[in-house]
Formats: sequence, C-alpha cells, structure tokens
Amino acid sequence: MNQYPAWKYLLLIIVLGTSSLYALPNLYGNDPALQVSSTRNTAVDISTQEKMRELLTAADIPYKSILLANEQILVRFDDTEIQLRAKDAVKDGLGRGYVVALNLAPKTPDWLRAMNAAPMYLGLDLRGGVHFLMEVDVNAAVDQSEERYIGDFRGLLRENKIRFDKIGRYIGNEGDTAVEVRFRTTEARDNAQLLLDREYPDLLIDQEDRAGKFFMLARLDEKEKRETRKLALKQNITTLRNRVNELGVAEPVIQQQGDERIVVQLPGVQDTARAKEILGATATLEFRLTDETHDAEDAARTGRVPAGLKLYTQREGGHALLKNRVMLTGDYIIDASSGLDQQSGGAAVYITLDGKGASIFSKVTGDNVKKLMSVVFIEKKTETRIVDGEPVKTKRTLEEVINTARIQEQLSKRFQITGLDSTKEAHTLALLLRAGALAAPIEIVEERTIGPSLGADNIRQGFTSVIIGFVLVLVFMAVWYRGFGLVANLALAFNLVVIVAVLSMLQATLTLPGIAGIVLTVGMAVDANVLIFERIREELRNGISPQAAINSGYAKAFSTIADANITTLIAAVILFGFGTGPIKGFAITLSIGIITSMFTAILGTRAVINLIYGNRRVDKLSI
Repeated sequence: MNQYPAWKYLLLIIVLGTSSLYALPNLYGNDPALQVSSTRNTAVDISTQEKMRELLTAADIPYKSILLANEQILVRFDDTEIQLRAKDAVKDGLGRGYVVALNLAPKTPDWLRAMNAAPMYLGLDLRGGVHFLMEVDVNAAVDQSEERYIGDFRGLLRENKIRFDKIGRYIGNEGDTAVEVRFRTTEARDNAQLLLDREYPDLLIDQEDRAGKFFMLARLDEKEKRETRKLALKQNITTLRNRVNELGVAEPVIQQQGDERIVVQLPGVQDTARAKEILGATATLEFRLTDETHDAEDAARTGRVPAGLKLYTQREGGHALLKNRVMLTGDYIIDASSGLDQQSGGAAVYITLDGKGASIFSKVTGDNVKKLMSVVFIEKKTETRIVDGEPVKTKRTLEEVINTARIQEQLSKRFQITGLDSTKEAHTLALLLRAGALAAPIEIVEERTIGPSLGADNIRQGFTSVIIGFVLVLVFMAVWYRGFGLVANLALAFNLVVIVAVLSMLQATLTLPGIAGIVLTVGMAVDANVLIFERIREELRNGISPQAAINSGYAKAFSTIADANITTLIAAVILFGFGTGPIKGFAITLSIGIITSMFTAILGTRAVINLIYGNRRVDKLSI
C-alpha cells in the first residue's frame, strides 16, 4: 500500500543532487577586486599588467591574483581594506588614461563554472552597489524638437519653391521660443503659412512685421510640449535600460521618479566611474556634406563663416566647413558593432540603419555622388569647477569631425565609419549607438555607493533570521510530531536547498524582501506536513490501521494543501506583475518557495515515510 516505484526515488535523488550542486556556488562568496579598463586613447595590455604588479609590490599591497582578459585587468584581494588601498595606489600610478573600478569577483571554482553553476545575484541592499538619481533636462527635448522643425521647414519650403531669407530659432524676452522664418514679401509668407498649416496642423503659426521684414513664427502648443517632455523621459528610461544591459549589470532597477527624474540602481557596482561614463554619455553622430569652395582655415582665423555653413574642428587637426543641413542623424541607427577597417587596419564602427533611415540616406548619397561627406561626433558633457569654494556646473558640447570621405556610390542600409582613436572608443560608440541616443540630456544630481560591508551586515541579519525561523520550526515539529516531525524537518532542509538552487539557476536577484519571502516560506512549507500529520492522527483515532492511516492522510489532505498553496501562488503572481523592485523580489522567492514546498512536503516526506514503514507490519506510528 505504502510503496513508491523506483523512478520516484530516482527523481528525488536527481533533484536533490542537482539542487545541491547548483546551490554550492553561493557558499564560496566573492573576492574584493579591482577592474582596470582604458579610456579613449590608451590600451590595456601585458605591459599594463606588469606595471600594476610593480605598483602593488612597491606599495606593499598583497593580492591573490592578477588576470588580463578582454582588454581588462582583474586583481583579487583578501579584504576590502586592501582593495581600497590598492585602488588609490593603482589610480595614482597609472594616471588619468585608465578607469580603475571597485568590483566583486565570484570565487566559484572552475569545475563549477564549467557546469554553468553560478551564485545567485544579490540586490543593492545585500551586495552593495551604486544608486543614481538623474535629472532629465526635458526642456532640451522641446528645443531639439524645434531644431528638427527648422530642418523640415527648410526642406519643405524649398521643395515648394517658396523663397525665404532666413530660418532659425526665435527666443523671446520672456523665454518663449519658436521657429522663425523671415521672408521678403507678404505673398511668400502667406503661401508658406498655407503650406505649413496643411502639413503641421498642431503648430501655432503667427505673423509679425519688423523693420520692413516679414516674419512667420511657428510654436508648439502647451499640450505638444507636455507630450514631448513626457516622451523624452520615457525614451531616456529605455535608453538607460539598454545601456545598463550592455554593461552586463544583473537585475538593475531603472524607474521614473516624478516628472523629470530617473532612479538607477546597479547592484554589485562599487565604483561609479565606468557606470557614469556610459549612463551619462550623449555621444551620437551626424552626417553632413563638406563644403569644398571656401577655405576652412581662413574662416577659423577670421571668424567669418559663409552663410549656410558651419565651422567644425577635425580630430586629426585643422578645421572643416560643413553644410548646415544634416543628411542623417544617429536616431535612425538600429545596430552598431565595432571592428577593424580591412583597408587601414584602424578602428571602425559598422552601422545598420532602419527602413526610414536607409531610404533617406540612399536618396541623399545618391544625389551627392562624388561629393565629400563628413561624420560629426557629438558629445555633451557636464563639467564641475570650484569657483569661490562652491561647485559650479557648466555644460559643454564637443563637436568634431572624425571622418571625411568622398561618396563613391549610393549608400543604403549598411556602411562603416572610421577615424576613431582606438578600438575602445569604437566599442563605446557602438554601444551607445546600439542603445540609442538620449532624447534629452541628463545630469546626475545624487549618487550613493552602498559598500559591500553594509551589504554583508544585511546578509548576516537576513541569514540569522532564516536560521532562527528554521530552527524554531525544526524544534516544534520534532517535539510535536516526533519521528514524522524529523522527516518533515529533513524535507524542510531539502526545500531550502532547492529554493537557493532555483534562484541560482534562474540568476534571479535576492534582496532583503526576498529573504523575508524565504522566511515566510519556511513557515508555510511545514503547513502541508501539519495538515497531513493531523489527518493521519485523526485516521488513527478512528481505529484505522497505521498503513491505511498513512495512505488516507496523504490522499485526503492533498486537495486542501493544493487549494491553500494555489491561492497564495496567485497572490504572489499578482504581486510580481504589479509590484516593482523589492515587491518583485519578495514575490519571486515566495512563488518559488510555494512550488518547491509542495514538491518536498508531499513527494519528499512520503518517499521517506514509505522507506521507513512500507513493506512491513506496523503496530504504532511515531506521530
């Protein structure tokens, strides 16, 4: 009656063995480490590795290992105090050409890594990491929208042969802005307004006469400005999420806070240098035709730039005059990868455009074959200077020509650009282009680093709470249900191992609320056994034989156990679906715990009890 087929025991052995194996990496912990990478104009190689050895030896700083891989150097240490000393020594010794970042490196043995066994991710509150509060300049998105209208208006008026003198942005005394077009005649202005009213019905268009000139002002209405700001914030969140994914940070938190702010949490990242470099970067590209009729150096020397042209510096030195009209921007790029140019051997970025971008680029390059085209690298930076003892932030835009080449044929969806300083710069630019440009500039207004020591304290407290809850449940079950209680305790330990293994295999993130979910699961896991054991006691009181009582107890309690756990699981799934951050962590561990406790409490305990009492005559049960 109380016998299990061999395959069920085999299943339990496989689950227990696999779970133990994949839970094992969590026992090894992490090493405090330094991660060294290069900036734009430097390289990380064996000579850098040797120099780091010399710097650490000279500073009498012990280290466990130093490894060069993927153009980065990883140095492991015994504790965080040595790690911090090493950071100062290495940063001072290598200079500004390198990014020296604090990190945590898993100590998982090679044989476990070969089986893809890895420790579960820990959240910001357990592992430590960095917290950024970013402010989005949403008004800049409105400015950029007006700049796009300038280009659109210029092209539309020329296509319809409506003559105008000048087009640009108008900034009023009270800070109101508009796109301003100047005409020589009222007839041209009226024709232009009819055209723009038809093509852009959402714009507010007015006419003004000043000093014998005829002007037309096109403004965004307040509703469209609000939508533009809201859209910019959403696009920035998407772009930041893409960039964080490119960085390889596990389970980041990126969410909106208010109308103009974004919170970014990066667990495991102790140093803000590389994260700030990628998250705040605004690098993008513009493609413009190069003017070949005027002298760029003369324009730079005299400061007189011909109408319709703009003066740029070239990365390799000198200046270039480019047409005002932008042929293509980085907004149309859907994929970018770094590599080497087959002809020159220099760094290159291979670009793929979307359908609209490919159509635009195909037309403009087809119309301008044999003409020079330049690639402009644009990056906006915020610099902080100390003035009279107070930090003053200034915004600076870097615009430089990185490549100029003659259009030999019509270009379309895929092409490459060169002229970059290094493979590192090509890799970073490709990353930013893949992730997408920021719709509006962002500024980090708050950054907070949660050290690994604080995370370790949280882990200790969480671990202590789990152990206390676990031990109290063990004692209660052993005292109240005797032999059957010991079997339930064995299943409870098995359940904890399976939960940790599943979290590790799914590479889920464990947070403090997640630990709370595990503590709750410990209590809930024995509920099933309590129901089963009480049912068995009831059957024994009714005079049924011990073997029949065991069978009846498990059979009759199953529906009650299933109902209770399914309703709790539904609540956990809803929490996961509608919750954010910590709530999701709690819901994940609770859901996993419910499923594993059903398996261990019903199948696991029954298998052990069948081994003890099955296939023999029993007069009394230890319950």
